[in-house]
Amino acid sequence: MLTLHQAPAAFGIGNISPFCLKLESYLRMTGIPYTAKAADHGKAPKGKLPFIEEDGSFLGDSQLIIEHLKRKHGDPLDEKLGAEDVAQGHLVRRVLEDSLYWHIVHERWVSPEGWRVYKPIFEAIFPPVVGKLVVPLIRRGMTKALHTQGLGRHRPEELLEMGKADVSAVATVLGDKPFLLGDNPTSFDAALYAFIVSIIAFPVDSPLRQYTLERRNLVRYCERFQQRYFANGQHHASGQ
Repeated sequence: MLTLHQAPAAFGIGNISPFCLKLESYLRMTGIPYTAKAADHGKAPKGKLPFIEEDGSFLGDSQLIIEHLKRKHGDPLDEKLGAEDVAQGHLVRRVLEDSLYWHIVHERWVSPEGWRVYKPIFEAIFPPVVGKLVVPLIRRGMTKALHTQGLGRHRPEELLEMGKADVSAVATVLGDKPFLLGDNPTSFDAALYAFIVSIIAFPVDSPLRQYTLERRNLVRYCERFQQRYFANGQHHASGQ
């Protein structure tokens, strides 16, 4: 049995972390049995979430885990994709994970309104006294990382236009299709759902969230995906 170590659920979706939500979405899409549990960061092989435990070994990084699962359990979602579809899916996933992700970080960790909402949720991951001490240090680290990455150097209006460009590009690629690449779900849909719903579900009515909600095809997509794979609100197997 595979054990998924991840962050907690919040905002009415499966996880506060889009990377954790991406991996759990993939597991549900493929039907691979798993048990989910709250992560012990000290066991994370790459120092971040999510990670899995399988056959006595630990493996980190959501995409490396997905590639491992494809090799071990087969690739029912992507095996029939042509090279062009794989390339398009890869490009969308990288926009989500390497660009739009940093806008999510800014909305939650740097924005005063977002931090007021996110702080108590993140503090609850740790023991009470530890959380009060550690979380401000983590916030400083995330703010520094955002500056190092580059997004943290821009004015709010510049940030918004960059985020809107990412959301708009993804919405255009999706169009009116049921899934990112057509009528059938692929592994790339796990990322699309996880990152877009992380913006939509975060309960701070920021300009980027407003803009994303106006992309009705993205909203309908997230609703369809959640109904199809998360409607029962439960993990496969004996998850908690």
